[in-house]
Amino acid sequence: MFRLTSNTVEQGARRAAAWLAGRGLQTGDRVAVVASNRPEYVALTLGALRTGIVPVLVNVHLGTDERDRILADADPALVVSDDVWPDLDRAPGAELAPHPLARPMHYTSGTTGLAKGVWSGILSESDAAALAADEQDLWDARPGETYLLCSPLYHSAPHRIVISALAAGADVVIFERFDAAQIARAFVGERIAGAFLVPTHLRRLLVDPFEAPHTRRILHAGEPCPEQLKRRAIDAFGAENLWEFYGSTEGQFALCSSIEWLERPGTVGRARSGRRLSIADPGADGVGTIYVEVPSFARWEYWNDPTKTAAAWNGDSFTVGDLGRLDGDGYLFLEGRREDLIISGGVNVYPAEVERVLQSHPAVVESAVFGIADAEWGQMVCAAVVGDADPDAVLAYARELLPGSHSPKRVVVVDALPRTSTGKVLRSELEHL
Repeated sequence: MFRLTSNTVEQGARRAAAWLAGRGLQTGDRVAVVASNRPEYVALTLGALRTGIVPVLVNVHLGTDERDRILADADPALVVSDDVWPDLDRAPGAELAPHPLARPMHYTSGTTGLAKGVWSGILSESDAAALAADEQDLWDARPGETYLLCSPLYHSAPHRIVISALAAGADVVIFERFDAAQIARAFVGERIAGAFLVPTHLRRLLVDPFEAPHTRRILHAGEPCPEQLKRRAIDAFGAENLWEFYGSTEGQFALCSSIEWLERPGTVGRARSGRRLSIADPGADGVGTIYVEVPSFARWEYWNDPTKTAAAWNGDSFTVGDLGRLDGDGYLFLEGRREDLIISGGVNVYPAEVERVLQSHPAVVESAVFGIADAEWGQMVCAAVVGDADPDAVLAYARELLPGSHSPKRVVVVDALPRTSTGKVLRSELEHL
């Protein structure tokens, strides 16, 4: 665990900017960072961003082939890694813009194909200021507070919360890796006001109740949060303190307080400030492809891929292929991704709908629903569940609560669901169980 303060990182960022300039990097260039959580990580990336140099944040745990493919695609002017880390202490300070002039370039997880780089270009001063204000609105960090991070800095949301908290004058406590016992103690000992957690973190943290008396802004995202887990998290942190946001590497969609969620269980909230949600090609059930209209500072493109970029955008709105519906008050409910949709006997089956039912079974901790090829029905609805569950009992439970077309025909009990490093379930691996 290490602590970052605004003053320390500001000086480090100035030295990092000077170091990058000394190696010939200019506005619009890219510097690839392939590193684990370390104190200098934020200083390097912030120094780059505030001089218009775009950090390409690469998952340090990737295999050699995938890492090399990403680096070749991104074509950075410089690569920095744990093995080759610059000595920034000897660099002079450089002038920095008041706000980051770009967003880091991240590569999407690639669970449905090759990972794609998300490029946002260089922002004007006005858009840079608007982006900084937008981030402050989400994270709501305040001077003198302490924020906690236990996720890799090479992911989008963790990096964003650190930059925003430091800009607000807050400190950030960062863990090199997740350790539930240490993090539970830190909430008290470090007087943690805010944190970013994924549901997997919540699940491990809340096995045993713990005290978090100073929290004010706990945000979770990254994957759907099962209702039982959500209610435990509300009990632990308080409905007024626990928030959920729905977004992706590409951009932000919705925000939801737990007070709103308790009124509409299952929602991920309404459109974030300055955005507008819409559903394209909704079916009779109102479910269709989710689009979000965004302001100019939130525009992006897939790096070197105009075809995929054009497919994602419709005017000022984009989609990442997720499916959902809006209620009459504009609250969004997710139903999964288009590629996860199961069509069984001509009926659309949304995994999220089935998972919500399975996870209400007292013996099921979490579940993932997937389809496998079937000669008669086209696809057969199947489920993997974690917990002390009897497969036949779960099947019978589902048949009582779901239409026959939606009820799983097969349930497999597993020790854990296969996931990406960001917590997303790898359904393609479940198909082989």
